[in-house]
Amino acid sequence: MMKEVQSGKLTVYIASLHEAHAPTFKNTMFGNNLISTIDPANIKALELDGYIADFALFDRHVARMINVLLRGHSASTSGSSSTFYLLTVDSATEFLFGESTGSLHTYGSHIASTVVGSLAGFAEAFNTSQEYLLRRVLAQRFYWTINPSKFRNANAQVHEVVDHYVQLALLSKHAGKTQKVGHGHGPGRYVFLEALASGTDDPKLIRDNLLNVLLAGRDTTASLLSSVFFFLARNARVWEKLRREIVGEFGDCHRPGNEITHARVKNLTYLRYVPNETLRLLPPVPVNFRHAVKDTSLPVGGGQARNAPIYIKKGDIVGYNVYAMHRRTDIWGADAHVFRPERWAENPPRGWEYLPFNGGPRICLGQQYALIEASYTIIRLLQEFDILENAEEDQFAEPRLQANLVLAHRDGIHVRLYSSTTAKGGKGGLNAVLEKPL
Repeated sequence: MMKEVQSGKLTVYIASLHEAHAPTFKNTMFGNNLISTIDPANIKALELDGYIADFALFDRHVARMINVLLRGHSASTSGSSSTFYLLTVDSATEFLFGESTGSLHTYGSHIASTVVGSLAGFAEAFNTSQEYLLRRVLAQRFYWTINPSKFRNANAQVHEVVDHYVQLALLSKHAGKTQKVGHGHGPGRYVFLEALASGTDDPKLIRDNLLNVLLAGRDTTASLLSSVFFFLARNARVWEKLRREIVGEFGDCHRPGNEITHARVKNLTYLRYVPNETLRLLPPVPVNFRHAVKDTSLPVGGGQARNAPIYIKKGDIVGYNVYAMHRRTDIWGADAHVFRPERWAENPPRGWEYLPFNGGPRICLGQQYALIEASYTIIRLLQEFDILENAEEDQFAEPRLQANLVLAHRDGIHVRLYSSTTAKGGKGGLNAVLEKPL
């Protein structure tokens, strides 16, 4: 498993084990029983124990990203620091802290923040911490052996930034003031940090909650957006159909249509189908685990027919691979490995067979926030650009995935975006070329 982590193929490797063995099988890892499953009934058994999207907030950051793209800049050659990740860290930190970390400003004239320390490296430090955290998870009881200085330094940098905002919130609270954490939000705007600080004075508890939500709010949405454009760049028919729906409702950058609202976004069926199908094939959290706190059982996977219950003793670990379950041909059909958004108009399996956001009491709190943010970003990009091309050298290459705590494209996605209002190529005629990752 450690070898596959290094190569970025852990998720695919675990999926191959299910193909070789069964939907549910057991092995041993560092002396612990590890039960791996892609049976929806078992996953449901494991789990039985909303944010309000701000379009004005989204628009500021998406507009800044589009401006970066139009100037021909790209964020980085690192997939997890690519443009979408800078977009989502900026929007997530403004929602959480009341002030954005300004990562996209790295490619502008200034960094708009008062935080002490290096904001420019915040996103990269966050990525580094996750890389080592995955290794520590896989090391189980020996997690403590993975603690290099690079990991500790990255943690310290992330904590420095978050602690700054936590202290501002606590000082503001005790001074009897409100809405003073950041400088970019107006009266009445919801700030997650202020809500946390109103209930506790424990700075570490507040920081841990912020980092927990930041991980969910940044990485999963950026992963989804990267995957959407990975598939759109390889499926011209889907791109054109999606763009017709969006422009028909909201217009484009030259001919504005209806205002973008929650209700109108949710009414666009193909705009729902494309992210749904993307989340099916490339779920941002492809693998998850549960630890048995008492002797129990799972409903299926045992016996010669593999339909009998299986015993789970206290201390056993049950891992489930959503990536592999979403590709089961007995659930999704013979074309389960094919990107085809239309399947969502054909009454596909739902419930515990489709789990990009988990389910039950542990369902993702930010599910609607993530989908609305992703949808808004897709709308704005398709309003701005009408031509999308795959810029990979190998036009038919499979996605190069990198499994940290959240699935990412190892080298970002290489695409070209154009507006046909100016000629492609030629000096000044190219609206945006993303030779580096989006």
